[in-house]
Amino acid sequence: MDITWKTIIYQQFGAAIDMLENALLACPDSLWGDRSRQPEFWYTVYHTLFWLDLYLSDSEEGFAPPPPFGLEELDPAGLFPPRVYTKDELLTYLEHGREKCRATTESLTDEKASRLWRFGSVDLSFGELLLYNMRHVQHHAAQLNLILRQTTDSAPRWVFRARS
Repeated sequence: MDITWKTIIYQQFGAAIDMLENALLACPDSLWGDRSRQPEFWYTVYHTLFWLDLYLSDSEEGFAPPPPFGLEELDPAGLFPPRVYTKDELLTYLEHGREKCRATTESLTDEKASRLWRFGSVDLSFGELLLYNMRHVQHHAAQLNLILRQTTDSAPRWVFRARS
């Protein structure tokens, strides 16, 4: 795959991850684990990072998020994580996702981009899955920014392209 396309994909995917990080960092402690909000702010961040990680994987087979995270997101009964994850834990998971995204896009080949990726109702080429994944991250980053705007009258600014 052409280096220009790899760079373009990462610059925009990385920007979506940066926007998620900015929302996470901007969240006041009082909102982070507010049980009166559904879904809770922290959970939306976790959900986004879990699927970012899974969708950057070669397949669901053998996938495991890094500790302390589990596979509750895959449970058909909709099990919830056993506790509220801290900002630091989710920042570490975010960095894991950012590095996995960078490595995935840097090593992307035409062959891998066209390979079929199946999971549940998701049945896409890996290349299209990358774009789907980026849209998922951006969707939740925007959702979190709206919550911040509504509750604190402030939200992080738009990120044009990945910082690094």
